[in-house]
Amino acid sequence: MSRSAKALVLDFGGVISRTMFETHRLTEFALGLEAGSLTWMGPFSNGEDAAWVDMQAGKMSERDYWMLRTKEVGQSIGKPWTKIEDLVRAARGAEPNAIIRPEFHVALQIAGAAGCKLAILSNELDLFYGADFRTKLPFLQKFDVIVDATYTGILKPDPRSYQSVCEALGLPASACVFVDDQRRNIDGAITAGMLPVHFHVTYPKQSYVKALELLGLTYSEDTAT
Repeated sequence: MSRSAKALVLDFGGVISRTMFETHRLTEFALGLEAGSLTWMGPFSNGEDAAWVDMQAGKMSERDYWMLRTKEVGQSIGKPWTKIEDLVRAARGAEPNAIIRPEFHVALQIAGAAGCKLAILSNELDLFYGADFRTKLPFLQKFDVIVDATYTGILKPDPRSYQSVCEALGLPASACVFVDDQRRNIDGAITAGMLPVHFHVTYPKQSYVKALELLGLTYSEDTAT
């Protein structure tokens, strides 16, 4: 535990929001697909999602993986989608609050009440969701800093990405707890000197418990109500 940690820096997709894998039923409903049509499950597939395994092994980028899924889903509904945001906005744009992790809300309130600075460091927040997405999520106003590579063009794990969020917060890297669900981004944060939490999408509460512990805080649904 580090008492010097003063900021909680979060990735968006997977950490704040539930993954696309977890919300297949919502996606199917939004797109008019038959329930059970979407079967690719990424980290929930026990290695059965071959494309996900390739992505984790560095054989394709995360954006390549989602472009593959975007084209597949688009073809299934007769739409020639060519951009990842086509899938994301069609699947998640109507009811964005339905995809936000409840554990995130707990951690946000606890960290905010303790006076910690709050930041988001994302590779594609507005690129995937659209800038108007932010207006549908009032809790984003509680963040002191949002650094989005949609505009900076600097993707994690580029060291400059972590440096930019630390500079915007006015804090050294050693004072920032960084949470991300991609191992490569965690490795980048370690190199940058941040306090890392590799977020496990299958165990979201435990990941937030660890993040708050690094801030010297305790995760509790009771104190967050």
